[in-house]
Amino acid sequence: MQPFDRWMTVRSQQSDRKMPDTHFAPPTDVASADPRRWVAMTILLLASFMNLMDVTIVNVAIPSMQTNLNASPSQIEWVIAAFVLAFALGLLPFGRLGDIVGRKGMFLIGVSLFTVGSLLCGIAPSIETLIAARALQGFAGSVMTPQVLAIAQVIFPPRERGLAFSLFGLSAGLASVAGPLIGGSLIAGNFFGLDWRPIFLVNIPFGILAVIAGAAWIIRVPPHPGLRNDYLGIGLFGAAILLLVYPLIEGRSYGWPWWAFAMIAASVVLMAAFFFWQKQREAAGNTQLLPVTLLTNRNFLVGALITTIFASGVPGFFLTFSIFLQSGFGFTPLQSGLTGVPFSVGVVIASLTSGRLGSRYLPQRFALGAILLAIGMAYTRWIISRATTNVDQIAFLPSLAIAGVGLGIAFAALFQMVLAGVPHRDAGSAAGALQAFQQAGGALGVAIAGEIFFTWLEHARDWGATSKGTGFANAASASTIYVVAVFVAAAALVPLLKRLPKPTADARTAPVVAEV
Repeated sequence: MQPFDRWMTVRSQQSDRKMPDTHFAPPTDVASADPRRWVAMTILLLASFMNLMDVTIVNVAIPSMQTNLNASPSQIEWVIAAFVLAFALGLLPFGRLGDIVGRKGMFLIGVSLFTVGSLLCGIAPSIETLIAARALQGFAGSVMTPQVLAIAQVIFPPRERGLAFSLFGLSAGLASVAGPLIGGSLIAGNFFGLDWRPIFLVNIPFGILAVIAGAAWIIRVPPHPGLRNDYLGIGLFGAAILLLVYPLIEGRSYGWPWWAFAMIAASVVLMAAFFFWQKQREAAGNTQLLPVTLLTNRNFLVGALITTIFASGVPGFFLTFSIFLQSGFGFTPLQSGLTGVPFSVGVVIASLTSGRLGSRYLPQRFALGAILLAIGMAYTRWIISRATTNVDQIAFLPSLAIAGVGLGIAFAALFQMVLAGVPHRDAGSAAGALQAFQQAGGALGVAIAGEIFFTWLEHARDWGATSKGTGFANAASASTIYVVAVFVAAAALVPLLKRLPKPTADARTAPVVAEV
């Protein structure tokens, strides 16, 4: 065992001896479940929301950062890219490390580092410092995020698991839209003359609260010290993700040179090498970073593909939609954020409602949600295409609400589908893998939607745009075609999943909302 793994395992075992009552067997019904589980879930959701919101909150502050820190365009791009790359690279290895040394301890370490990173972002005196602090935030997010899903998977009985995952879906959906809204409000307020800095500093009190409350209330799931981390596997997987994500983020700014495609091709080769290395470790009787049982599980592989495709839609859309509103039609960051509120409301309503269904009809629910997203985005595209000299915020209310309902229905069902049947000891690895696929999908969506958007925008005059607003409308309309297509594709892949086992009697029982 490596020194860090050994130290963390010893610390976890010492802590377990001090608190023997926290050892925990996965509950099979509500009566056997730990009464602290919903308080624990609240803390997990708070930290998860804080991390996910930071992915989008930066977008509305980019112009202020560039002016305040005298940053070049490439440096500003790295404010976003550093977070994305660090987050994607750490998800799988830290998911496995949580299995080995204990998920509660890893979660608390991640939240603590994220809080420190937020402080460093908020006081950054230069763009270089800000980029480094954003990388620390992404790294910390990859430490804590896999533990959220893994802990939730094993502390709830089957009857309540559907509601728990729906709440996670609610948190993720709201964070994707709340970032620009909260960021716009903080920048507009210009509190204490700090301009953009409060978008990071606001995390500090919530991070401290999550650490203190988490230490007291999160249920300690026993570690598996017999497992070992696979450091060559970490290197192969990390290099493959880096070679995939980097050109997706930077390729457009360099005009998609040959090396960008060579890096993507090399990432495929390294992924294949990673697969064969995991097979070799299995044959030797060693634990794997991503268990071969997952790599050869049809439902997990199809689910990972669906996750990647599905996750590419929303980030790509809101990137181009925000630019369309602000740069094309003069919206302020706050006005842009307010335009997306119907989406948030749709997510809230659908997530709370779908929780009542527990683990029933998961493929059907996901397909329905993806189709509603496609319909809502197609409707939104039609409204965008009609914009010329002004945009009516109210016109987007029904279309974005429909799309929000679709995301709320689909997201929790998707993760339940993919994680169904994953052994508890591998829950961290599976959760980390799904998050990595989701992050890669988001980067892919931003790259493709952004490429379409900016290509159309650059050629707007050549293609007959009569005004600045028309050019932005044509560009946003074109990029939204891709968004509609990915949701249709995700729904079309659902029949490839094998039939899931029927939920237990507890899971089929409806009245679970009263347990919150």
